[in-house]
Amino acid sequence: MTKRTKKAGIVGKYGTRYGASLRKQIKKMEVSQHSKYFCEFCGKFAVKRKAVGIWNCKDCGKVKAGGAYTLK
Repeated sequence: MTKRTKKAGIVGKYGTRYGASLRKQIKKMEVSQHSKYFCEFCGKFAVKRKAVGIWNCKDCGKVKAGGAYTLK
């Protein structure tokens, strides 16, 4: 089966709904919230979003409060 969301990426699940500019805004937020961030405690890129504003390091287990979509 071929990959059908090369250009759309993570927002390919929305199809043609909601308009192009809204999907671009959502894409920026969803890509940043699903990416891994740098942990200041252990020095690795292992911090992932657990819930809104809660970020957890998979390596050292530290939990940190931050932004809703990006770790600030």
